[in-house]
Amino acid sequence: MNIIETQNITKHYSRGKIRALEDVTLSVQSGEIFSLLGPNGAGKTTLIKLLLGIVFPTSGSATLFGKPISDASSHGQLGYLAENHRFPEFLTAKQVLFYYGKISGVNKADLQKRIPKLLEQVNLTGWENTKTRKFSKGMLQRLGIAQALINDPKLLFLDEPTDGIDPVGRREIRDLLKTLRDQGKTIFLNSHLLSEVERISDEIAILKNGRLVRKGSVDEFISIKAQFQLQLVDEFQKAGEICRQLQIPLIPQNGHFLISVRDDTQLNHLIDALRTAEITIRGIVPRKISLEDFFIDVIEEKEDATA
Repeated sequence: MNIIETQNITKHYSRGKIRALEDVTLSVQSGEIFSLLGPNGAGKTTLIKLLLGIVFPTSGSATLFGKPISDASSHGQLGYLAENHRFPEFLTAKQVLFYYGKISGVNKADLQKRIPKLLEQVNLTGWENTKTRKFSKGMLQRLGIAQALINDPKLLFLDEPTDGIDPVGRREIRDLLKTLRDQGKTIFLNSHLLSEVERISDEIAILKNGRLVRKGSVDEFISIKAQFQLQLVDEFQKAGEICRQLQIPLIPQNGHFLISVRDDTQLNHLIDALRTAEITIRGIVPRKISLEDFFIDVIEEKEDATA
């Protein structure tokens, strides 16, 4: 089931002078972590605001839970962490969550049970009675995530959720998001930390100048077609001779070999030949690049194409 769908959604400002989004069509399946990437000004936050009903599209349409985004009845199933959010500094962490919970329509009895669990989930146990003006940026981010979860939403929008959080804190947030996904929640994530996105995302979309330029899984983005890392136990010289016979380049690289094949048929011929020669194959792994490298290649490619 697609929990989010957009069809040619477009948003212009200043009577068309600023084109924040242009004909964006995408879908997000229920129970996945979907990450939205793009350089500054690409339209990421605008898309989130459109889906939340904070701003309205110039043209096109979108649905949440199968209902038009103009239908406010679905808002009770949403959680949202805004980028650069602010909490009243005179409120304690517990008071912040109670305040936002009441706004979301959660009753007092449920809040009294839910708040301690949420503070524990985001590693803020012991800080519940401390005013937020004493919180660090990372602590405010974690409190923001707890706020987004206060109404137990089915769909969670997180705009830069790990901004200002140290590596240990990022790992904790990463583990929390995976747990929430495993519980059936859908997470729509906007982040500049591509290493974090690469580790947790089921699917990724890339925006450039308001347009959708790529959409797919992490593996589809970072796997290099027809290149593999070949790991052998021994018989390296014999393996090299087999590769020469099959006209497959074999390049030593940090304890393994890098091979390039024309297609799956040639790869299977290599495997059969190695097994016939009784060479032990420890592993054949598709070669991958980092998501950051792929992202930069996509952005630069598009810039060159439109130059």
